[in-house]
Amino acid sequence: MNSFFLHLKRLDWVLIGVVALLAAIGLVSLYSSSLHSHDFSNFQKQAIFFGIGIFFIVLFSFFDWRVFRENSFLVLVFYFIAVIMLVGVYFFAPEIRGVRTWYKIGPMAIDPIEVVKLALLVLFAKYFSSRHILMYQIRHILLSGGYALVPVALIFFQPNLGPCLIIVSLWVGMLIVSGIKLRHFLALVLVFTVVFASGWMFFLKDYQKERIMSFFVPYDPLGISWSQNQSKIAVGTGGIFGAGIGKGSQTQYGFLSEPQTDFIFSAIAEEMGLAGILAVLLLYLGLLWRLSKTTLVVQDNFSRLFVCGFSILMASEAFVHVGVNIGLLPIIGLPLPLVSYGGSSFLATCVAIGIIQGMRINPHAGPSMV
Repeated sequence: MNSFFLHLKRLDWVLIGVVALLAAIGLVSLYSSSLHSHDFSNFQKQAIFFGIGIFFIVLFSFFDWRVFRENSFLVLVFYFIAVIMLVGVYFFAPEIRGVRTWYKIGPMAIDPIEVVKLALLVLFAKYFSSRHILMYQIRHILLSGGYALVPVALIFFQPNLGPCLIIVSLWVGMLIVSGIKLRHFLALVLVFTVVFASGWMFFLKDYQKERIMSFFVPYDPLGISWSQNQSKIAVGTGGIFGAGIGKGSQTQYGFLSEPQTDFIFSAIAEEMGLAGILAVLLLYLGLLWRLSKTTLVVQDNFSRLFVCGFSILMASEAFVHVGVNIGLLPIIGLPLPLVSYGGSSFLATCVAIGIIQGMRINPHAGPSMV
């Protein structure tokens, strides 16, 4: 019992507090955007996810993370289960607005993409940590890219561009952290350029092209740039302290597309103002700061790469979401981590944070007890 309370005492409660504050801001925004329709189901479900997520952080802090570091077979099993879940959505997931993305179980939806991101995080940490001094060899770059390519292809043809970008960012970011050579990195940039050009000509659907073109045609108020224009209006009208909870016209009257998910940052900006979005951005910086401190505590490459990879995920998702909301990036549809509505995303994030807590409490690279 004493060891249990000692374990709890050693948790990074500052990090947990940052997670709780980000989730709380998201809940306030979800409640506000539900006022006009009087449908509070998403708010209620997210509040439940919040409680479960905090429990998961504590629960998974007891997980012996070294089992992944030392067992390649287990890591591959986790990866292939995640890939099978992605394949399954083509056959078993309901079609919603022309897209098959989530498994529906009663009132709940399970997004396998969040499982894939967690599996890739573990796999890349394992792969790059065991080949840290061999990253100058092109075959290791190609093989690790193959692990990323399979889920990216499956997600792309759902179709769902946002998560593809995040997975590629995770892979490239971990390559950079692991020490990829500059000429190899430049070669990757060339390959991505060719792939994007080919995708534009042969694979992207018309509405996806329109979303990207809306970034270059920002003054088509009733056409393809409608969503992004409304988002920028919401951000611009928020002022310093916002219109007030439940008083934002863009959020309350349906002008703002998806104010609970893809455009929640704009909803926060409209109703909480500059003060609200600064609080969100500072909390993300606080999250990355606490994660960076963890990399200084851990004593092996696997855990260090795991924490770095998770930081890349959080930073890239937040950057893309905010960039889309303020008109700096084309619309690709991506939630704001820990803030937007979504149980799968919130719980997967909390699981990863729990594992990182375990790495912080037990940083030694000794033999696993599993």
